[in-house]
Amino acid sequence: MSMIRVENLTFSYPSSYDTIFDNVNFQIDTDWKLGFVGRNGRGKTTLLNLLLGKYEYSGKIISSVQFDYFPYPISDKKQMTEDILREVCPLAEEWELMRELSYLDVNADVLWRPFETLSNGEQTKVLLAALFLNEGHFLLIDEPTNHLDATAREKVSEYLKKKKGFILVSHDRRFLDGCVDHILSLNRANVEVQSGNFSSWIANFERQQEFELAQNTRLRKDISRLQKSAKRSAVWSDRVEASKRGAADKGYVGHKAAKMMKRSKAIEERKNQAIEQKSALLKNAETVDTLKIQPLEYHTNMLMSFSDVSVIYDGRQVCKPVTFELQSGEQVIIDGKNGSGKSSLLKLLSNYPIEHTGTVTIGSGLVISYVPQDTSHLKGRLSEFAEKNNLDESLFKAILRKMDFERVQFEKDIKDFSGGQKKKVLIAKSLCERAHLYVWDEPLNFIDVYSRMQIEQLIESFSPTMLLVEHDIAFRDAIATKIVNL
Repeated sequence: MSMIRVENLTFSYPSSYDTIFDNVNFQIDTDWKLGFVGRNGRGKTTLLNLLLGKYEYSGKIISSVQFDYFPYPISDKKQMTEDILREVCPLAEEWELMRELSYLDVNADVLWRPFETLSNGEQTKVLLAALFLNEGHFLLIDEPTNHLDATAREKVSEYLKKKKGFILVSHDRRFLDGCVDHILSLNRANVEVQSGNFSSWIANFERQQEFELAQNTRLRKDISRLQKSAKRSAVWSDRVEASKRGAADKGYVGHKAAKMMKRSKAIEERKNQAIEQKSALLKNAETVDTLKIQPLEYHTNMLMSFSDVSVIYDGRQVCKPVTFELQSGEQVIIDGKNGSGKSSLLKLLSNYPIEHTGTVTIGSGLVISYVPQDTSHLKGRLSEFAEKNNLDESLFKAILRKMDFERVQFEKDIKDFSGGQKKKVLIAKSLCERAHLYVWDEPLNFIDVYSRMQIEQLIESFSPTMLLVEHDIAFRDAIATKIVNL
Protein backbone atom coordinates (compact mmCIF):
# COMPACT_ATOMS: atom_id res chain seq x y z
CA MET A 1 0.00 0.00 0.00
CA SER A 2 1.29 3.47 -0.93
CA MET A 3 -0.05 6.89 -1.85
CA ILE A 4 -0.31 8.69 -5.17
CA ARG A 5 -0.13 12.46 -4.54
CA VAL A 6 -1.01 15.22 -6.97
CA GLU A 7 0.18 18.67 -5.85
CA ASN A 8 -0.59 22.02 -7.51
CA LEU A 9 -1.13 20.36 -10.89
CA THR A 10 -1.64 22.93 -13.64
CA PHE A 11 -1.99 22.01 -17.31
CA SER A 12 -3.24 23.33 -20.63
CA TYR A 13 -2.63 22.05 -24.14
CA PRO A 14 -0.02 24.06 -26.09
CA SER A 15 -2.50 24.70 -28.92
CA SER A 16 -5.23 25.95 -26.57
CA TYR A 17 -5.79 28.89 -24.25
CA ASP A 18 -8.12 26.80 -22.06
CA THR A 19 -6.64 25.74 -18.73
CA ILE A 20 -7.66 22.14 -18.13
CA PHE A 21 -6.30 21.95 -14.57
CA ASP A 22 -5.37 24.83 -12.28
CA ASN A 23 -3.53 24.08 -8.99
CA VAL A 24 -5.26 20.72 -8.50
CA ASN A 25 -4.46 18.79 -5.30
CA PHE A 26 -5.56 15.32 -4.16
CA GLN A 27 -4.14 12.03 -2.96
CA ILE A 28 -5.30 8.42 -3.35
CA ASP A 29 -4.29 5.04 -1.99
CA THR A 30 -2.91 2.45 -4.43
CA ASP A 31 -5.20 -0.20 -2.88
CA TRP A 32 -8.39 1.71 -3.65
CA LYS A 33 -10.91 0.95 -6.39
CA LEU A 34 -11.72 4.41 -7.71
CA GLY A 35 -14.55 5.39 -10.02
CA PHE A 36 -13.61 8.54 -11.96
CA VAL A 37 -16.60 10.73 -12.88
CA GLY A 38 -17.10 14.16 -14.43
CA ARG A 39 -18.72 16.01 -17.28
CA ASN A 40 -17.65 15.35 -20.88
CA GLY A 41 -14.68 17.45 -21.92
CA ARG A 42 -13.55 18.23 -18.35
CA GLY A 43 -10.27 16.32 -18.73
CA LYS A 44 -10.68 12.79 -17.35
CA THR A 45 -8.61 11.14 -20.09
CA THR A 46 -6.16 14.07 -19.95
CA LEU A 47 -5.58 13.43 -16.23
CA LEU A 48 -4.92 9.74 -16.93
CA ASN A 49 -2.39 10.75 -19.59
CA LEU A 50 -0.72 13.14 -17.14
CA LEU A 51 -0.37 10.27 -14.65
CA LEU A 52 1.22 8.25 -17.47
CA GLY A 53 3.73 11.07 -18.03
CA LYS A 54 2.61 11.82 -21.58
CA TYR A 55 2.48 15.62 -21.22
CA GLU A 56 4.54 18.33 -19.59
CA TYR A 57 2.85 20.12 -16.69
CA SER A 58 3.58 22.31 -13.70
CA GLY A 59 3.17 20.97 -10.17
CA LYS A 60 3.97 17.47 -8.91
CA ILE A 61 2.69 13.92 -9.39
CA ILE A 62 4.34 11.73 -6.76
CA SER A 63 3.96 7.95 -7.05
CA SER A 64 5.98 4.83 -6.30
CA VAL A 65 3.91 2.58 -8.62
CA GLN A 66 3.98 2.05 -12.38
CA PHE A 67 0.82 2.99 -14.26
CA ASP A 68 -0.77 0.81 -16.96
CA TYR A 69 -3.48 2.10 -19.30
CA PHE A 70 -6.59 0.44 -20.71
CA PRO A 71 -7.32 0.21 -23.62
CA TYR A 72 -3.83 -1.15 -24.30
CA PRO A 73 -2.53 0.02 -27.71
CA ILE A 74 -2.14 -2.93 -30.08
CA SER A 75 0.00 -2.41 -33.17
CA ASP A 76 -1.02 -5.56 -35.10
CA LYS A 77 -4.41 -7.13 -34.37
CA LYS A 78 -3.64 -9.95 -36.78
CA GLN A 79 -1.32 -11.48 -34.18
CA MET A 80 -2.41 -14.43 -32.06
CA THR A 81 -4.10 -13.30 -28.85
CA GLU A 82 -1.59 -15.21 -26.71
CA ASP A 83 1.33 -13.34 -28.33
CA ILE A 84 -0.33 -9.97 -27.68
CA LEU A 85 -0.99 -10.87 -24.05
CA ARG A 86 2.64 -11.93 -23.62
CA GLU A 87 3.55 -8.39 -24.60
CA VAL A 88 1.02 -6.94 -22.12
CA CYS A 89 2.03 -9.11 -19.14
CA PRO A 90 5.40 -10.76 -19.93
CA LEU A 91 5.83 -12.33 -16.46
CA ALA A 92 2.45 -14.07 -16.29
CA GLU A 93 2.17 -17.85 -16.59
CA GLU A 94 -0.27 -19.42 -19.07
CA TRP A 95 -2.32 -20.96 -16.26
CA GLU A 96 -2.71 -17.51 -14.71
CA LEU A 97 -4.08 -16.12 -17.96
CA MET A 98 -6.51 -19.03 -18.24
CA ARG A 99 -7.63 -18.52 -14.63
CA GLU A 100 -8.36 -14.81 -15.19
CA LEU A 101 -10.25 -15.53 -18.42
CA SER A 102 -12.41 -18.09 -16.62
CA TYR A 103 -13.37 -15.41 -14.07
CA LEU A 104 -14.64 -13.35 -17.01
CA ASP A 105 -16.50 -16.21 -18.73
CA VAL A 106 -14.11 -16.16 -21.68
CA ASN A 107 -13.22 -19.50 -23.27
CA ALA A 108 -9.46 -20.19 -23.10
CA ASP A 109 -9.34 -21.04 -26.81
CA VAL A 110 -9.34 -17.31 -27.60
CA LEU A 111 -5.62 -17.41 -26.73
CA TRP A 112 -4.93 -19.33 -29.92
CA ARG A 113 -7.05 -17.20 -32.23
CA PRO A 114 -6.03 -14.01 -34.07
CA PHE A 115 -6.92 -11.05 -31.85
CA GLU A 116 -8.92 -9.39 -34.64
CA THR A 117 -11.36 -12.35 -34.71
CA LEU A 118 -12.42 -11.71 -31.09
CA SER A 119 -15.57 -9.69 -30.49
CA ASN A 120 -15.17 -6.22 -28.97
CA GLY A 121 -16.37 -7.60 -25.65
CA GLU A 122 -13.84 -10.45 -25.73
CA GLN A 123 -11.03 -8.04 -26.60
CA THR A 124 -11.96 -5.85 -23.63
CA LYS A 125 -12.02 -8.81 -21.25
CA VAL A 126 -8.73 -10.43 -22.30
CA LEU A 127 -6.83 -7.13 -22.12
CA LEU A 128 -8.23 -6.35 -18.66
CA ALA A 129 -7.29 -9.84 -17.48
CA ALA A 130 -3.73 -9.45 -18.78
CA LEU A 131 -3.21 -5.97 -17.33
CA PHE A 132 -4.31 -7.10 -13.86
CA LEU A 133 -1.60 -9.79 -13.98
CA ASN A 134 1.09 -7.06 -13.85
CA GLU A 135 1.65 -7.33 -10.11
CA GLY A 136 2.24 -4.06 -8.28
CA HIS A 137 1.04 -1.89 -11.18
CA PHE A 138 -1.80 0.64 -10.85
CA LEU A 139 -4.32 0.37 -13.66
CA LEU A 140 -5.96 3.36 -15.39
CA ILE A 141 -9.13 2.02 -17.06
CA ASP A 142 -10.70 4.42 -19.55
CA GLU A 143 -14.37 3.70 -20.37
CA PRO A 144 -14.29 -0.09 -20.79
CA THR A 145 -18.09 -0.50 -21.02
CA ASN A 146 -18.59 1.10 -24.42
CA HIS A 147 -18.10 -2.22 -26.20
CA LEU A 148 -19.81 -4.42 -23.61
CA ASP A 149 -23.40 -5.67 -23.67
CA ALA A 150 -25.45 -5.67 -20.46
CA THR A 151 -24.46 -9.23 -19.45
CA ALA A 152 -20.77 -8.57 -20.09
CA ARG A 153 -20.91 -5.32 -18.08
CA GLU A 154 -22.27 -7.21 -15.10
CA LYS A 155 -19.52 -9.84 -15.38
CA VAL A 156 -16.72 -7.24 -15.72
CA SER A 157 -18.13 -5.30 -12.76
CA GLU A 158 -18.04 -8.49 -10.64
CA TYR A 159 -14.46 -9.10 -11.80
CA LEU A 160 -13.29 -5.57 -10.91
CA LYS A 161 -14.93 -5.82 -7.49
CA LYS A 162 -12.44 -8.60 -6.62
CA LYS A 163 -9.47 -6.50 -7.76
CA LYS A 164 -7.80 -3.45 -6.25
CA GLY A 165 -5.55 -0.62 -7.36
CA PHE A 166 -7.29 1.07 -10.27
CA ILE A 167 -9.00 4.23 -11.50
CA LEU A 168 -12.06 3.45 -13.61
CA VAL A 169 -13.56 6.08 -15.94
CA SER A 170 -17.20 5.18 -16.51
CA HIS A 171 -20.58 6.90 -16.73
CA ASP A 172 -22.61 3.72 -16.15
CA ARG A 173 -24.12 4.20 -12.68
CA ARG A 174 -25.01 0.56 -12.05
CA PHE A 175 -21.60 -0.60 -13.28
CA LEU A 176 -19.75 1.78 -10.93
CA ASP A 177 -21.92 0.83 -7.95
CA GLY A 178 -20.95 -2.80 -8.46
CA CYS A 179 -17.17 -2.44 -8.31
CA VAL A 180 -15.74 0.74 -6.73
CA ASP A 181 -15.09 1.78 -3.12
CA HIS A 182 -14.09 5.43 -3.77
CA ILE A 183 -15.14 8.15 -6.20
CA LEU A 184 -12.68 10.57 -7.79
CA SER A 185 -14.85 13.44 -9.09
CA LEU A 186 -13.68 16.04 -11.57
CA ASN A 187 -15.85 19.01 -10.60
CA ARG A 188 -16.17 22.49 -12.07
CA ALA A 189 -13.77 24.04 -9.55
CA ASN A 190 -11.71 21.17 -8.13
CA VAL A 191 -11.00 17.45 -7.93
CA GLU A 192 -12.38 15.60 -4.89
CA VAL A 193 -11.99 12.10 -3.48
CA GLN A 194 -14.76 10.49 -1.46
CA SER A 195 -15.23 7.05 0.07
CA GLY A 196 -18.16 4.97 -1.21
CA ASN A 197 -19.79 4.01 -4.50
CA PHE A 198 -21.42 6.23 -7.11
CA SER A 199 -24.87 6.27 -5.50
CA SER A 200 -23.52 7.45 -2.14
CA TRP A 201 -21.32 10.06 -3.88
CA ILE A 202 -24.15 11.56 -5.97
CA ALA A 203 -26.43 11.67 -2.90
CA ASN A 204 -23.74 13.52 -0.91
CA PHE A 205 -22.96 15.82 -3.83
CA GLU A 206 -26.62 16.80 -4.28
CA ARG A 207 -27.05 17.26 -0.53
CA GLN A 208 -24.02 19.59 -0.47
CA GLN A 209 -25.42 21.59 -3.40
CA GLU A 210 -28.82 21.92 -1.66
CA PHE A 211 -27.07 23.12 1.53
CA GLU A 212 -24.96 25.64 -0.39
CA LEU A 213 -27.99 26.86 -2.34
CA ALA A 214 -29.89 27.48 0.93
CA GLN A 215 -26.85 29.20 2.42
CA ASN A 216 -26.42 31.27 -0.75
CA THR A 217 -30.05 32.44 -0.54
CA ARG A 218 -29.64 33.40 3.12
CA LEU A 219 -26.40 35.30 2.45
CA ARG A 220 -27.97 37.18 -0.45
CA LYS A 221 -30.71 38.39 1.89
CA ASP A 222 -28.11 39.28 4.54
CA ILE A 223 -26.03 41.25 2.03
CA SER A 224 -29.10 43.16 0.84
CA ARG A 225 -30.13 43.95 4.44
CA LEU A 226 -26.59 44.99 5.42
CA GLN A 227 -26.25 47.22 2.35
CA LYS A 228 -29.43 49.08 3.32
CA SER A 229 -28.33 49.27 6.98
CA ALA A 230 -24.85 50.58 6.03
CA LYS A 231 -26.44 53.22 3.82
CA ARG A 232 -28.76 54.36 6.65
CA SER A 233 -25.85 54.51 9.14
CA ALA A 234 -23.76 56.59 6.73
CA VAL A 235 -26.66 59.01 6.20
CA TRP A 236 -27.24 59.30 9.97
CA SER A 237 -23.51 59.91 10.52
CA ASP A 238 -23.50 62.66 7.91
CA ARG A 239 -26.56 64.27 9.48
CA VAL A 240 -25.05 64.20 12.98
CA GLU A 241 -21.79 65.63 11.65
CA ALA A 242 -23.73 68.41 9.95
CA SER A 243 -25.57 69.17 13.20
CA LYS A 244 -22.22 70.05 14.85
CA ARG A 245 -22.46 73.45 13.22
CA GLY A 246 -23.93 75.74 15.85
CA ALA A 247 -24.23 72.94 18.46
CA ALA A 248 -23.57 73.83 22.12
CA ASP A 249 -21.68 70.59 22.88
CA LYS A 250 -19.66 69.87 19.77
CA GLY A 251 -17.62 67.17 21.55
CA TYR A 252 -20.72 65.13 22.32
CA VAL A 253 -22.06 65.49 18.77
CA GLY A 254 -18.67 64.57 17.31
CA HIS A 255 -18.52 61.48 19.54
CA LYS A 256 -22.01 60.50 18.37
CA ALA A 257 -21.00 60.93 14.72
CA ALA A 258 -17.89 58.80 15.27
CA LYS A 259 -20.03 56.04 16.81
CA MET A 260 -22.34 56.16 13.81
CA MET A 261 -19.35 55.96 11.44
CA LYS A 262 -17.88 53.07 13.42
CA ARG A 263 -21.20 51.23 13.22
CA SER A 264 -21.37 51.89 9.48
CA LYS A 265 -17.86 50.42 9.01
CA ALA A 266 -18.75 47.37 11.13
CA ILE A 267 -21.82 46.75 8.96
CA GLU A 268 -19.68 47.17 5.82
CA GLU A 269 -17.17 44.62 7.15
CA ARG A 270 -19.94 42.12 7.92
CA LYS A 271 -21.31 42.66 4.41
CA ASN A 272 -17.87 41.99 2.87
CA GLN A 273 -17.52 38.81 4.94
CA ALA A 274 -20.94 37.65 3.74
CA ILE A 275 -19.96 38.39 0.12
CA GLU A 276 -16.73 36.40 0.61
CA GLN A 277 -18.69 33.47 2.05
CA LYS A 278 -21.18 33.64 -0.81
CA SER A 279 -18.40 33.64 -3.42
CA ALA A 280 -17.11 30.33 -2.03
CA LEU A 281 -20.48 28.63 -2.62
CA LEU A 282 -21.91 26.76 -5.61
CA LYS A 283 -18.61 26.69 -7.55
CA ASN A 284 -19.24 23.01 -8.32
CA ALA A 285 -22.98 23.34 -8.98
CA GLU A 286 -24.05 21.27 -12.00
CA THR A 287 -27.01 22.83 -13.77
CA VAL A 288 -29.06 20.36 -15.79
CA ASP A 289 -31.46 22.25 -18.05
CA THR A 290 -34.61 20.66 -19.39
CA LEU A 291 -34.37 19.34 -22.95
CA LYS A 292 -37.32 19.37 -25.36
CA ILE A 293 -38.34 17.36 -28.39
CA GLN A 294 -41.17 17.83 -30.87
CA PRO A 295 -42.06 14.46 -32.39
CA LEU A 296 -44.46 14.29 -35.32
CA GLU A 297 -47.78 12.53 -34.80
CA TYR A 298 -48.25 9.47 -37.02
CA HIS A 299 -51.63 8.73 -38.62
CA THR A 300 -51.84 5.13 -37.30
CA ASN A 301 -50.93 3.52 -34.00
CA MET A 302 -48.42 1.06 -35.51
CA LEU A 303 -45.29 2.60 -37.03
CA MET A 304 -43.24 -0.44 -38.06
CA SER A 305 -42.91 -4.18 -37.56
CA PHE A 306 -40.34 -6.96 -37.85
CA SER A 307 -41.64 -10.39 -38.80
CA ASP A 308 -39.20 -13.34 -38.45
CA VAL A 309 -36.27 -11.01 -39.14
CA SER A 310 -32.70 -12.22 -38.68
CA VAL A 311 -29.53 -10.56 -39.92
CA ILE A 312 -27.22 -12.64 -42.11
CA TYR A 313 -23.41 -12.25 -42.01
CA ASP A 314 -21.26 -14.29 -44.41
CA GLY A 315 -24.14 -16.58 -45.24
CA ARG A 316 -25.19 -17.39 -41.67
CA GLN A 317 -27.86 -16.03 -39.35
CA VAL A 318 -26.35 -14.25 -36.35
CA CYS A 319 -29.50 -14.48 -34.21
CA LYS A 320 -32.81 -16.30 -34.07
CA PRO A 321 -35.59 -14.61 -36.05
CA VAL A 322 -37.29 -11.80 -34.14
CA THR A 323 -40.89 -10.61 -34.44
CA PHE A 324 -42.31 -7.46 -32.85
CA GLU A 325 -44.29 -4.30 -33.58
CA LEU A 326 -43.56 -0.72 -32.55
CA GLN A 327 -46.59 1.24 -31.39
CA SER A 328 -46.91 5.01 -31.07
CA GLY A 329 -45.46 6.34 -27.79
CA GLU A 330 -43.39 3.20 -27.06
CA GLN A 331 -39.70 3.18 -26.19
CA VAL A 332 -38.43 -0.25 -27.25
CA ILE A 333 -34.95 -1.50 -26.37
CA ILE A 334 -33.31 -4.20 -28.52
CA ASP A 335 -31.09 -6.30 -26.26
CA GLY A 336 -28.58 -9.02 -27.04
CA LYS A 337 -24.94 -10.02 -26.88
CA ASN A 338 -22.20 -8.29 -28.85
CA GLY A 339 -22.34 -9.41 -32.48
CA SER A 340 -25.99 -10.51 -32.37
CA GLY A 341 -27.03 -8.01 -35.06
CA LYS A 342 -28.66 -5.26 -32.95
CA SER A 343 -27.16 -2.33 -34.86
CA SER A 344 -27.92 -4.03 -38.18
CA LEU A 345 -31.60 -4.33 -37.27
CA LEU A 346 -31.71 -0.58 -36.65
CA LYS A 347 -29.95 0.13 -39.94
CA LEU A 348 -32.59 -1.89 -41.83
CA LEU A 349 -35.06 0.88 -40.95
CA SER A 350 -32.83 3.39 -42.76
CA ASN A 351 -32.63 1.25 -45.92
CA TYR A 352 -29.06 0.04 -45.41
CA PRO A 353 -28.37 -2.87 -47.82
CA ILE A 354 -28.06 -5.56 -45.14
CA GLU A 355 -28.85 -9.21 -45.96
CA HIS A 356 -31.62 -10.58 -43.75
CA THR A 357 -34.48 -13.03 -43.51
CA GLY A 358 -38.13 -12.16 -42.82
CA THR A 359 -40.03 -8.96 -43.47
CA VAL A 360 -39.47 -5.39 -42.29
CA THR A 361 -42.62 -3.28 -42.64
CA ILE A 362 -42.24 0.49 -42.36
CA GLY A 363 -45.32 2.73 -42.24
CA SER A 364 -46.03 4.88 -45.28
CA GLY A 365 -44.40 8.30 -45.06
CA LEU A 366 -42.70 7.46 -41.76
CA VAL A 367 -40.07 10.07 -40.86
CA ILE A 368 -37.11 8.59 -38.95
CA SER A 369 -34.36 10.39 -37.03
CA TYR A 370 -31.28 8.16 -36.68
CA VAL A 371 -28.36 8.41 -34.23
CA PRO A 372 -25.57 6.02 -35.30
CA GLN A 373 -23.16 4.37 -32.90
CA ASP A 374 -20.07 5.56 -34.78
CA THR A 375 -18.85 9.16 -34.44
CA SER A 376 -15.58 8.88 -36.39
CA HIS A 377 -17.05 10.66 -39.44
CA LEU A 378 -17.66 13.91 -37.54
CA LYS A 379 -15.48 16.88 -38.50
CA GLY A 380 -15.66 20.61 -39.21
CA ARG A 381 -17.27 23.45 -37.23
CA LEU A 382 -20.69 23.07 -35.64
CA SER A 383 -22.05 25.78 -37.96
CA GLU A 384 -20.97 23.74 -40.98
CA PHE A 385 -22.48 20.59 -39.48
CA ALA A 386 -25.80 22.37 -38.91
CA GLU A 387 -25.88 23.72 -42.48
CA LYS A 388 -24.98 20.35 -44.00
CA ASN A 389 -27.80 18.62 -42.07
CA ASN A 390 -30.40 21.38 -42.61
CA LEU A 391 -30.64 22.15 -38.91
CA ASP A 392 -31.77 25.36 -37.25
CA GLU A 393 -28.31 26.47 -36.10
CA SER A 394 -29.62 28.55 -33.18
CA LEU A 395 -31.74 25.68 -31.85
CA PHE A 396 -28.92 23.16 -32.42
CA LYS A 397 -26.41 25.24 -30.44
CA ALA A 398 -28.97 26.04 -27.73
CA ILE A 399 -29.49 22.30 -27.17
CA LEU A 400 -25.72 21.77 -26.96
CA ARG A 401 -25.46 24.61 -24.42
CA LYS A 402 -28.08 22.83 -22.32
CA MET A 403 -25.93 19.68 -22.56
CA ASP A 404 -22.97 21.54 -20.96
CA PHE A 405 -21.17 22.77 -24.07
CA GLU A 406 -19.14 25.93 -23.45
CA ARG A 407 -19.38 28.61 -26.15
CA VAL A 408 -15.66 28.19 -26.87
CA GLN A 409 -16.48 24.69 -28.25
CA PHE A 410 -18.50 26.27 -31.06
CA GLU A 411 -15.31 27.52 -32.71
CA LYS A 412 -13.42 24.21 -32.52
CA ASP A 413 -13.28 21.37 -35.03
CA ILE A 414 -15.67 18.55 -34.05
CA LYS A 415 -12.91 16.00 -34.67
CA ASP A 416 -11.09 17.46 -31.64
CA PHE A 417 -14.09 16.97 -29.32
CA SER A 418 -14.10 14.27 -26.64
CA GLY A 419 -16.01 11.04 -27.36
CA GLY A 420 -18.92 12.19 -25.21
CA GLN A 421 -19.09 15.61 -26.86
CA LYS A 422 -19.23 13.99 -30.33
CA LYS A 423 -22.11 11.80 -29.20
CA LYS A 424 -23.93 14.87 -27.86
CA VAL A 425 -23.60 16.49 -31.30
CA LEU A 426 -25.49 13.55 -32.85
CA ILE A 427 -28.16 13.57 -30.12
CA ALA A 428 -28.63 17.35 -30.45
CA LYS A 429 -29.05 16.88 -34.22
CA SER A 430 -31.75 14.28 -33.58
CA LEU A 431 -33.55 16.52 -31.07
CA CYS A 432 -33.65 19.27 -33.73
CA GLU A 433 -35.36 16.92 -36.18
CA ARG A 434 -39.12 16.50 -36.14
CA ALA A 435 -39.74 12.80 -36.72
CA HIS A 436 -42.33 10.09 -36.12
CA LEU A 437 -39.68 7.63 -34.93
CA TYR A 438 -36.32 8.17 -33.20
CA VAL A 439 -33.84 5.33 -33.77
CA TRP A 440 -30.79 5.64 -31.50
CA ASP A 441 -27.90 3.15 -31.54
CA GLU A 442 -26.05 3.14 -28.18
CA PRO A 443 -26.65 6.88 -27.68
CA LEU A 444 -25.04 6.96 -24.22
CA ASN A 445 -21.56 5.75 -25.20
CA PHE A 446 -19.09 8.19 -23.55
CA ILE A 447 -21.98 10.44 -22.35
CA ASP A 448 -21.58 11.79 -18.79
CA VAL A 449 -23.95 10.86 -15.96
CA TYR A 450 -25.72 14.24 -15.78
CA SER A 451 -26.55 14.16 -19.48
CA ARG A 452 -27.79 10.57 -19.17
CA MET A 453 -30.25 11.65 -16.48
CA GLN A 454 -31.16 14.70 -18.59
CA ILE A 455 -32.01 12.46 -21.56
CA GLU A 456 -34.01 10.14 -19.29
CA GLN A 457 -36.11 13.10 -18.12
CA LEU A 458 -36.64 14.19 -21.74
CA ILE A 459 -37.98 10.78 -22.76
CA GLU A 460 -40.15 10.44 -19.66
CA SER A 461 -41.64 13.93 -20.23
CA PHE A 462 -42.33 13.79 -23.98
CA SER A 463 -42.69 10.01 -24.67
CA PRO A 464 -41.38 10.07 -28.25
CA THR A 465 -41.67 6.80 -30.15
CA MET A 466 -38.19 5.27 -29.99
CA LEU A 467 -36.26 2.16 -30.95
CA LEU A 468 -32.93 1.96 -29.15
CA VAL A 469 -29.91 -0.21 -28.50
CA GLU A 470 -28.52 0.71 -25.08
CA HIS A 471 -26.74 -1.33 -22.37
CA ASP A 472 -26.97 1.13 -19.45
CA ILE A 473 -29.27 -0.81 -17.09
CA ALA A 474 -30.26 2.23 -15.00
CA PHE A 475 -31.26 4.10 -18.18
CA ARG A 476 -33.17 1.12 -19.55
CA ASP A 477 -35.05 0.63 -16.28
CA ALA A 478 -36.05 4.30 -16.37
CA ILE A 479 -37.33 4.61 -19.97
CA ALA A 480 -38.04 1.21 -21.61
CA THR A 481 -41.67 0.26 -22.23
CA LYS A 482 -40.60 -3.03 -23.84
CA ILE A 483 -37.37 -5.01 -24.31
CA VAL A 484 -36.86 -7.25 -27.35
CA ASN A 485 -34.25 -9.94 -26.69
CA LEU A 486 -32.14 -11.35 -29.52
